[in-house]
Amino acid sequence: MKKMFFNINKLALGVVLIAGSISSCKKLLVIPQNPPSSITQQEQFADSATTMSAVAGVYTYDPGSGFAYSDGSLTYCAGLSADELSPIISNDVQQFYSYNLTPLNNEVTNLWGYPYQSIYEVNAVLSGITNNNGLSTSFQKQITGEMEVVRALYYFNMVNLFSGVPLVTTTTYAATDRLPRSPATAIYAQVKADLNDARKKLTATYPSAGHLRPNLYTAVALLAKVNLYQGNWQNAYNEADSVIRLGGYNLEPNLNNVFLDGSVEAIWQLPANALYNVYTDAANFEPQYAGATPNYQVTPFLLNAFETGDQRLQNWIGSTSVQNQTLYYPSKYKNISPTATPVEDQMILRLGELYLIRAEAAAHLSNLTQALADINAIRQRAGLSPNPADGASQTTVLNAVMRERRVELFCEWGNRWYDLKRTGTAAAVLGAEKTGFSANAELYPLPQTQIQLDNLLIQNPGY
Repeated sequence: MKKMFFNINKLALGVVLIAGSISSCKKLLVIPQNPPSSITQQEQFADSATTMSAVAGVYTYDPGSGFAYSDGSLTYCAGLSADELSPIISNDVQQFYSYNLTPLNNEVTNLWGYPYQSIYEVNAVLSGITNNNGLSTSFQKQITGEMEVVRALYYFNMVNLFSGVPLVTTTTYAATDRLPRSPATAIYAQVKADLNDARKKLTATYPSAGHLRPNLYTAVALLAKVNLYQGNWQNAYNEADSVIRLGGYNLEPNLNNVFLDGSVEAIWQLPANALYNVYTDAANFEPQYAGATPNYQVTPFLLNAFETGDQRLQNWIGSTSVQNQTLYYPSKYKNISPTATPVEDQMILRLGELYLIRAEAAAHLSNLTQALADINAIRQRAGLSPNPADGASQTTVLNAVMRERRVELFCEWGNRWYDLKRTGTAAAVLGAEKTGFSANAELYPLPQTQIQLDNLLIQNPGY
């Protein structure tokens, strides 16, 4: 690990974990007052209080020293690669839109580097609590399950962006100094192993206020998504069904409440407490002042996907007039000031997505009645009439599911980009809509700096 992934093994473990915990939101975890700036690993995991400081570092809203995706880059990069966003500025982000990415792209470097730095912190916590006589068995189980869910989330996104990546599950330098890429199948196997173990260790009760740390249904919800992507329809159906029926969540009737702190739809969300803004999606997408040009515009392809009367278009797409031209931008998150109310949190998993997972799995299982019922639950919330069931074929229902995913989950966690790739429709859709798309564009390049540091890494084709 010393060379690879930005030399993070050179950092003192105590500094990495404690520095991240200091700025953590109080409502997420209770942090001991005046924590030291650097302590040994033994001191860090001496008891449950000091261990919780390390855990807080994992959830800190800060890419590179906490939660890897808190800069929002996954959303806008994948949105540009798909047909959701177009950039105003011409820099590294333009390459995602025009499919001329290079291994020197700074955004690619961050999409690779930040997760590995965060995985290191997760692995450090797991190492510190395993067989630790200073911690109760129940506490070890809880924290182990949480960390496994976090690690699974990172590797799930890494494999969908890059395909096979180095699989790191330890902080031991000798085992991680240089690593080859593990096959995508091995990455998925690790993701599922983590989630299956987490579901055995976590309880239905959340371990702190709100839905800010994983519980049992968080692990099951992410596992449903993983199985959906792998085409394991029955497992995906069962897991999504379990979350919907037993998790105690509800669809927020008001679309403007979906992404708020305390949303009844939230399965897992993080308190967004960046220094100069609340959630970075708002800072990335919302115009900074009246008449300002947004950094990213919603494409005509996405705008035209909404049906007349769809309240998601009214509530989740913003518009502004610049030089007598109307520009549209994503507006699921609206607070660009840390003092703005109501408070918004970063949504990682929500019930609306689980309805669509169950719908897609049900359609593949030829349970078209259930699939349409789930689609219509989402449509009703959006103010739309039900999708007719009479005479619907499996193909028709599957198309309806994908259309609903497009307008419900846009600009969230790369869902549209992932959907186009996993369904094998990226070339047909994006090739017709945009110029420059080729099959090689479905995977991002590995950062050139990492290949130079690790001669076992093999670049993706076409780069």
